[in-house]
Amino acid sequence: MPEGDTVHRTADRLHRALEGAVVERSDLRWPSIADADLRGATTVEVVARGKHVLHRLDSGTTLHSHLRMEGQWRVEHPGPDTERALRRRDLRAAVLTSSWSAIGLRLGMLDLVLTAREGEVVGHLGPDVLGPDWDPDEVTRRVTGSTALVGDLLLDQRVLAGVGTFWASELLFIERVHPWTPGRDLDPERVRALLERLHRLMAAAARTGWQGSTGIQRAGEEAYVHARSGRPCRRCGDTVRVAMTGTAPRERTMFSCPTCQGGLAPTDDGRPQRPLGASGRGGSGDTYRRGRA
Repeated sequence: MPEGDTVHRTADRLHRALEGAVVERSDLRWPSIADADLRGATTVEVVARGKHVLHRLDSGTTLHSHLRMEGQWRVEHPGPDTERALRRRDLRAAVLTSSWSAIGLRLGMLDLVLTAREGEVVGHLGPDVLGPDWDPDEVTRRVTGSTALVGDLLLDQRVLAGVGTFWASELLFIERVHPWTPGRDLDPERVRALLERLHRLMAAAARTGWQGSTGIQRAGEEAYVHARSGRPCRRCGDTVRVAMTGTAPRERTMFSCPTCQGGLAPTDDGRPQRPLGASGRGGSGDTYRRGRA
């Protein structure tokens, strides 16, 4: 699933293409808003809030979307490319102007809300790591005041918005924090340092479009632990592990190094795990697929 840095880049691209432009044609293929027509409205701005995209119009309404696992917004020139996109079975939204076409494919959420009532769809979110409301002191208070596990807290959009399994796994590895440590057991200064690093890494990814934590941009070498279960740790050589964290139905995958981060997950039985994508039957890692959320 695209994380906050990707969503902020998406919103910025849409904003630069659509700001001040009149919608000449729209196609919203979502049951609850299929009859809505945006023609004649002018785009005021497009912004990100965590993993949500808010497309604000001068009609006083906001087209709200969430990419979920596979969604994307593309910006294309009007013409053959747009007409082909409009024939796609996975098209969920199209907002067309005279200069650009915004094409939403495989979106996981789409609705129209009054701009004044956006809080109904994003009001539950905590401070956005990349937003103007970012407040590391407040997030530190939330983390250290909770009995929940730090890995779960980083993934909880109500605590802070924009982080998924990629950044949670990578950040906790870099800072040598065991993902299954209760938040209240962490020193506030350590949490504050962790959040400052998170902000730097995600801001760089949003700026460059390259999501990675190792500083290496070669394919397959962007991450220390994420999606590397069953492979050697880049720091110590031990085997990177993957385990589930959270409670059903919101369980998520967490990657970590037991040597660098202080042990196995409570649910990890220690059996060998095959590298992701390896064929054959065997260790518990076979069941996990790479995914960012």
